[in-house]
Amino acid sequence: MMEQTVYDNDLKAMIKSGINQEKNTQHYFGHGKLLLSGEYFVLDGAKALALPTKVGQSMTVKYSQSFEPILYWKSYDVNGKLWLEAKFEFWHFDCLDSNPKQEVLLLQKILRQARKQNNHFLREGVDVLVETSLGFPLEWGLGSSSTLIYNIAQWAYISPFELLFKTYGGSGYDIACAQSEGPIVYHKNNTGPNWSPVAFNPTFRENLYFVYLGKKQNTGKAIEYYNSMRPFDPELIMNLSTITDELMKCSTLEEFEFLLTAHENLISKNLKMECVKEKRFTNYWGAVKSLGAWGGDFVLVTSDRPQSETVKYFEDNGHSIVIPYDEIILTGNTPQYDMADGNEYLQ
Repeated sequence: MMEQTVYDNDLKAMIKSGINQEKNTQHYFGHGKLLLSGEYFVLDGAKALALPTKVGQSMTVKYSQSFEPILYWKSYDVNGKLWLEAKFEFWHFDCLDSNPKQEVLLLQKILRQARKQNNHFLREGVDVLVETSLGFPLEWGLGSSSTLIYNIAQWAYISPFELLFKTYGGSGYDIACAQSEGPIVYHKNNTGPNWSPVAFNPTFRENLYFVYLGKKQNTGKAIEYYNSMRPFDPELIMNLSTITDELMKCSTLEEFEFLLTAHENLISKNLKMECVKEKRFTNYWGAVKSLGAWGGDFVLVTSDRPQSETVKYFEDNGHSIVIPYDEIILTGNTPQYDMADGNEYLQ
């Protein structure tokens, strides 16, 4: 555990100020994301089928009167452990801590950009305490950055897409997921991001699992590699979009597996990257589909065998986190799923 710091004393002073914290508190929440189709090529307008997750990131903002306003920031992981803290002044969001971490500098960049988009953001003469809490392990790659961007944008009354594009970059599908209550089809064109909810709720979803590969991918580097391979044939973009359309119409597991494999082969051929099944699971009986940046994070796997047999296969191959589809994917009007300490997948 981190040692107690000056933050705690400052917060005690805030509480003693007599301000009613509940009446001066704001709450925000963004859903995590998994990208089922269109990865990489969503940047060039391919339709992508994206799945918001039941888990995400919450953010609480508390205000208190002060003569010298300061922004206090605390971030907690899925088990409630403090993993990041910082302190900023309000004029330029200069960090008041010595030797700030890289994550703090990225946060500073986001706050400064938010101020550019809304000159009135955090101009009041009050202390502000921001606390964020992840509903999934930081290393899982489910959107710790995108949910943060979305929450800050809601707080600052600005566009989360513009905030993303001016800081981290990317296609923006993860921002659309953060604010959606179920699966979406997303595509980006000259007019900007476009997305719509879709009724993707396959009858064979009990045959679908998400397997964590044990490595968080660097999205920025993945995009750099993709850019280095440009330009691509427009027909490829159309073919990937067609697969996305067909995935939403599937009525059988066999058809779904065929489309997943076809999608994998197209990405593999055009980006000169080995499919994850060929690389890691050559003797697996079902389909294996990379999600988002290839080589890490989660894969979607299909199985027509009992769950126990499916889980055992991946455990025997060194992957103990195997999550059934319904336990993590938000399908619309479903309760949030808590993956805090004690959850079986975190053992």
